[in-house]
Amino acid sequence: MPENMSEKPLPREVFGKLIEGIGEGRYTELADLYAEDAVVETVFEPAGPRLTVGRAALRERFAQVAAVSPVELTPLNIVLRETGDPEIVVAEFDYRVHHRATGRTFETANIQVLRVRDGLIVSSRDYHDHLALIVADGSLPQLVAALEGEGE
Repeated sequence: MPENMSEKPLPREVFGKLIEGIGEGRYTELADLYAEDAVVETVFEPAGPRLTVGRAALRERFAQVAAVSPVELTPLNIVLRETGDPEIVVAEFDYRVHHRATGRTFETANIQVLRVRDGLIVSSRDYHDHLALIVADGSLPQLVAALEGEGE
């Protein structure tokens, strides 16, 4: 039961469910934490879409991650900051990343700013170190090629 004893979980509780699901690799369940019209911005995404709108699009995105992700993510050093706005929490955390294909293990820093309303994430600005993941799986040349092709 949520700590606030009401039906709707608090923003920090929703973040807890999100980070737990990621750490356990339960990606296909994560979209259920988002509102139907949620907006997620992955600010530092170097070559892919930076904006995902709607639970259906998030469900598709999480399904793709579940199907092809070569990494295991273990959340560490979580610091959750509540703000003057009761809907917003700022989460600072690290991931211990284990890349199954290369065997590399390393840590990356992350920040997420979540707005949670009625127990669901309505917006999220995510600051993840995508470049570290790209370097870890040897995809840097593909990223450079993709970025060079953007100007065409």
